[in-house]
Amino acid sequence: MLSVSEARQRILSRFQTKTPETIHLDQAASRILAEDIFADGDYPPFDNSSVDGFALRAEDSSAASTTLSVVADIPAGVAPTQTLQRGQSARIMTGAQLPLGADCVIMVEDTDFNVRSAGTQAPKTVTFSKNMRVGENVRSRGTDIRNGEQVLAKGRELRAQDVGLLAMLGRAQISVYQKARVALMSSGDELLGADEALTAGKIRDANSYVLAAALAKHGAEVVRLGVAKDTRESVAQTLNRAAAQNADLILSSAGVSVGAFDFIKEVVDENGAMDFWRVNMRPGKPLAFGEYRGIPFVGLPGNPVSAFVGFEVFVRPALERLNGKMDGIRIQVRARCEEEILSDGRESYLRAKLRVENGIYYAALTGHQGSGNLLSLVQADALLIIPAGVKCLPAGSEADAILL
Repeated sequence: MLSVSEARQRILSRFQTKTPETIHLDQAASRILAEDIFADGDYPPFDNSSVDGFALRAEDSSAASTTLSVVADIPAGVAPTQTLQRGQSARIMTGAQLPLGADCVIMVEDTDFNVRSAGTQAPKTVTFSKNMRVGENVRSRGTDIRNGEQVLAKGRELRAQDVGLLAMLGRAQISVYQKARVALMSSGDELLGADEALTAGKIRDANSYVLAAALAKHGAEVVRLGVAKDTRESVAQTLNRAAAQNADLILSSAGVSVGAFDFIKEVVDENGAMDFWRVNMRPGKPLAFGEYRGIPFVGLPGNPVSAFVGFEVFVRPALERLNGKMDGIRIQVRARCEEEILSDGRESYLRAKLRVENGIYYAALTGHQGSGNLLSLVQADALLIIPAGVKCLPAGSEADAILL
């Protein structure tokens, strides 16, 4: 059996980042940038007020009572035309551009102007008792971003705030990597749809929902092909439909072990090549990788936890390479085991619940670790990694944990 790291490297070696495409900004959420983004100017682009108040010269203020004439009224969105002279001020709204001659803004709350409802006219004079500092309540030009500064890097998954920044910079069109296209299939005569009633010997197909959701979360376009029956003809027909989808990856679950009705490996071998089909891991040993009609193929095990772990360990990194994501490493922490943990010597990914006490992570397993126990995966917030060759971790031992 291959080690997990060798199997992952073999899989990753078959994938290259897809070519970029240009999209409108309103489609950019969760896409992966294919270009570095630089500022086209200073931001803020002009000195502006951070409060509602009165713009003035700091030298006109003093600790004693000060009264200034109000010579202008400046709402946001209007470029002021008047230059303030000694003894003058201008009413100004939050975000509005400072007039020439002003170097600070006094908050309206610190003045005698107490009428603040919408539509109120500016007063003729304003009186206050505060010694103002130059720059007080002013957001200076270029404070946030300087012209030419790099603000986003290629390979970044765009979040809501990133999209907002791009809009602020005027980038209505951006270059992103094309989405990976994945043809998804399940296999097994025992599988029913989520809306079907259970009958003797049958189970509902959870894997296709788990995997479709995980694929979509990580930026893939999913083509769902349904369930292949446990016959050579049905498996070949479904794989042929997958190959016709112009997919970057064919992903299946179940049918890759050594059962009498597991035909997927055989059909893949007949129309492509099987690279490997067993990995020294738990859960998920019967994981197959190869190509079908020139398209990379990954066959995950049929048990739902095994399929999920196989996705996390092998498929997700391949998707991130296809989609150009540079920062997709799962966060790992060191966690202290709250109980003795036994393993069989394979590299194991065990479902665990973490808690933090005095800065230390503690891990407890979420129930029995059978690969069909999907509830224990729902209850987990981490996968605790037991290294290959380790058969027992005493309580209090530490291990790496992948945060889910």
